[in-house]
Amino acid sequence: MSWAKTGCVLVLAAVLLAGALRVPHLARRPMHTDEAVHADRYRLLLDGQYRYDPTEYHGPTLNYLTLIPALLSGAGFSYAQITETTLRIVPVFFGVLMVALVWLIARDTGSAAAVMAALLTAVSPVMVFYSRYYIQEMLLVAFTFGLIACGWRYVREGRLFWAMAAGVFAGLMYATKETCIIAFGSMGVALLAVLLIRQRRQSLAELTGGIRGRHAAAALGLAGIVVVLFYSSFLTYPRGVLDSLLTFQTYFDRAGGGVAHHHPWYYYLKLLAGYRFADGPVFSEGLILVLAVVGTVGVLWNRCRALHPDLGRFLVVYSWTMAVIYSLIPYKTPWCLLGFYHGMILLAGIGAAWLLSFGPRGVRVVWLILLVGGAAHLGRQAYLAAYVYDADSRNPWVYAHTSRNVFLIVDEVNKIAAADPAGRDMYIQVIVPENDYWPLPWYLRRFGNVSYDTMVHNGVPAAPLIIAKYPDVDAALRHKLYVLPPPGQKEMYMTLFEVELRPQLTLRGYVSYSAWQRFEYSDTTDVEAVLNADRKASDGSQGDGP
Repeated sequence: MSWAKTGCVLVLAAVLLAGALRVPHLARRPMHTDEAVHADRYRLLLDGQYRYDPTEYHGPTLNYLTLIPALLSGAGFSYAQITETTLRIVPVFFGVLMVALVWLIARDTGSAAAVMAALLTAVSPVMVFYSRYYIQEMLLVAFTFGLIACGWRYVREGRLFWAMAAGVFAGLMYATKETCIIAFGSMGVALLAVLLIRQRRQSLAELTGGIRGRHAAAALGLAGIVVVLFYSSFLTYPRGVLDSLLTFQTYFDRAGGGVAHHHPWYYYLKLLAGYRFADGPVFSEGLILVLAVVGTVGVLWNRCRALHPDLGRFLVVYSWTMAVIYSLIPYKTPWCLLGFYHGMILLAGIGAAWLLSFGPRGVRVVWLILLVGGAAHLGRQAYLAAYVYDADSRNPWVYAHTSRNVFLIVDEVNKIAAADPAGRDMYIQVIVPENDYWPLPWYLRRFGNVSYDTMVHNGVPAAPLIIAKYPDVDAALRHKLYVLPPPGQKEMYMTLFEVELRPQLTLRGYVSYSAWQRFEYSDTTDVEAVLNADRKASDGSQGDGP
């Protein structure tokens, strides 16, 4: 078997490994606030009310693409029937697709570099962790790599197909998240740098293989069609296209203003280089960072023989430019590093291939053993991050995450509702200032009579089950329950639970004695049957993991 065919088989193996690390137990981790919010945006889509919001929530591709697994799973257009797996399989697909896309540039990176890049993408802990996160970031990174790979194939071959594919990917980038402009800008800087390096030829045609006008028009046309379709809610809300342009002012202001999510310039580097909190394990992607530096040196020193120099230079400038931009922006969340970090993984593949070309056969075998061992260690970290410390602050990629206490809340609510005559239509009040009750709307989505308030309203009848932020609204709630009602009409309440939903957010559940007594004297067999059915419908979200 030729090395090219062997490389293809090994990339396929990396794809399978990526799936094995990403697919299992997608429902086990509690829903992050952002995931629940995006799930609610999907609910609006099902209800025919989705409109692109230029102030929040990012682009529409995540929501629309969720229709595919929902229909395939049998949930159809029922929001109550979808599960965490239905949602999270979308980023999983694109996380695996990124590994497969490496083969599109393998001819000009060399098979060894392609295989190593595919392997490192498959086992990178941060890539695995956020491939299981229902947010836009993994989609954006996959579409960005699709644009680079297809654009490069067009440069090399000049075929209309690759120009059209590049246009589709560019449109999908724009329709996914506003930060796509950072990737577009970094690509532009990288392209300009490649042209300047080749300034002796003074010919864009020599670099591009001769871009044809009709091919460029087709690419731009397809990109525009994709953008218009998604932002206009498939031609039902034309205003969304204009809003997709006006939104950039909002995100420019957010990137530089305020104090929320502001971190120092080295924040991303610190997370990747090494992280340990309390008695947790050490998480480090230092191997990839070191290999990326090696790859960068190899490209600039022109020592990577199997690598096309223009592609190498493009990846170097693109990756490091984007890394600098993201590091200089004060507003930082861990998942934002995925874009530039994927570029570094590609450089790491190039660096690993360069190392494997050093020295006699025995030395190369040693390098191979070290690289495979390092990749295995990364895979072990990925397992810990995704399955053991998936909602634990000792994991660097867990950021303001929902605790497993949310499952306790759901169980307690289900117990009370199972014994109530109204069942899932039992009246429930959630009272949390500043609408900070997420992700409860996701977990209470199957209940038909839930009100969400930011303060206690004395003129509104109290529900038999109340979930409120503690201690913020406790005094006002007790005043309403025990002081305002006239004698003889007071309903006594007891504390059902008090848990930390996520850092700095404690919720207390209050249940009326009458509702509690109905549960106490109910048939426990019937209650357990309801609970088991709910757990099954929730896709085993309270399971013990792999």
